[in-house]
Amino acid sequence: MKPAPFEYYAPRTVDEALSHLAEHGYDAKVLAGGQSLIPMMNFRLAQPSILIDLNNIAALSSIGVGENGDITIGAMTRHSQVEHDPLVAKYAPLVFETMPHIATSQVRNRGTFGGSIAHADPSAELVAVSVALDGRFHLRSQSGERWVPAKEFFLGMFATLLEPDELLVEAVLPSQPPRSGSALLELARRSHDFALVGVAAVVTLDGRNSCQDARIVFLSVGDRPVEAHKAAQVLIGQIPTTEALRAAAEVAAVEDVHPSSDIHATAAYRRHLVKVLTRRVLKLAFERASSNSD
Repeated sequence: MKPAPFEYYAPRTVDEALSHLAEHGYDAKVLAGGQSLIPMMNFRLAQPSILIDLNNIAALSSIGVGENGDITIGAMTRHSQVEHDPLVAKYAPLVFETMPHIATSQVRNRGTFGGSIAHADPSAELVAVSVALDGRFHLRSQSGERWVPAKEFFLGMFATLLEPDELLVEAVLPSQPPRSGSALLELARRSHDFALVGVAAVVTLDGRNSCQDARIVFLSVGDRPVEAHKAAQVLIGQIPTTEALRAAAEVAAVEDVHPSSDIHATAAYRRHLVKVLTRRVLKLAFERASSNSD
């Protein structure tokens, strides 16, 4: 199938893009990598009358690190660039670990970091990882700008706080404290498929090797990234023994997630995966935190 007719704009600056968004509002869609939008347009699941192509805006494609170790990733930075960037490997190891899980190398060559975030697919790895890392997003419009925490940005399936005249221009991922570790695990039926369940974890140990902080965030178990607050509380102040990790995983599966059944998996099977993957991802994250303390 072919998309419905639309007008096409290819601005070269952020200000020019914001001008088009201010003029056309809900009638416009922003084109980043196009890996989700173009198929939706071809099947006429999306029928924008205006398409604003961001691919000529060089200012939106960048990776940088601040003096405090926070890493900034421009919205139009390709997945493949993030995947191979040494700054990402050093300052955002969870993101670096995540990138090969995203679709295929062909998709990663075109898909963009900001496009994945703004699309807000609850099965997307970067959506969950940005929450696990306590990231924040820089949004701009002609009337001003604002910063939104990742945990507040996602409202539901494919729904975010972005207003029709706003553009996501960059994401900032804070540096993690000393003695921190992170990991991502997921299970899919086939390699490169969307995960049936995935989980990202970031943990920090205190001077006694007890858990000082933990963030556990799931993908593919709800209409947005699901943070396991109760499971994290089980771990705080505890030495991460096998029994403690098993207890946290049990709480995550029973109390923190409420998955539904679909053609890919039953709710019961997803709860089982939550329990297994949570235990494994926490074990790996705590091992890495312990190594980082040496």
